[in-house]
Amino acid sequence: MSTVSIYSEEELVLLLKQQSRDAFSYLYKQYSAVLYGVINKIVYDEQIAQDVLQEVFVKIWTNIAAYDAGRGRIYTWMINIARNASIDKLRSKGEIMHGKIRTGDDIVSNMESGMRTEQSTDTIGLKAIVAELKPEYYNIVNLAYFKGFTLDEIAKTLDMPLGTVKTRMRHAIKLLREKFSTEKQ
Repeated sequence: MSTVSIYSEEELVLLLKQQSRDAFSYLYKQYSAVLYGVINKIVYDEQIAQDVLQEVFVKIWTNIAAYDAGRGRIYTWMINIARNASIDKLRSKGEIMHGKIRTGDDIVSNMESGMRTEQSTDTIGLKAIVAELKPEYYNIVNLAYFKGFTLDEIAKTLDMPLGTVKTRMRHAIKLLREKFSTEKQ
């Protein structure tokens, strides 16, 4: 009879960085279904979605050293890898952003709310704080973080120069940081 290991997030990350196959197996068992769900919401084709899932776990295994716990939880990091790999796969197959890529209102946030160990961005009031931004900042942040658009896609969608989008995004992030720091105090 085998014993089932349960790892804390810190233990799991440490073991993964040490290239532990047992930890990776645990990671796959715990997260493959939710990552497949993220991928499947973006990629229509089930076979392609399964291929992307495999690619995602290879990326996680090979890039775990780049994971920084100070920037967020491993779950969110993996969901972003899955989401980006899905979008990259569709782009590489020549799919058009508006036609085949389904982004939903906020795939990462929606997936996080389904996991009891993660805190939804809605519970910290992120959407409400973003909604308080001026429209020129709100539109860019909404498209980038809640819709999954790249800065280039935002520039094309909003019909504005890429430099303007980048400048407004930096300013919006600065405003959000200030807002969060005053909220915490």
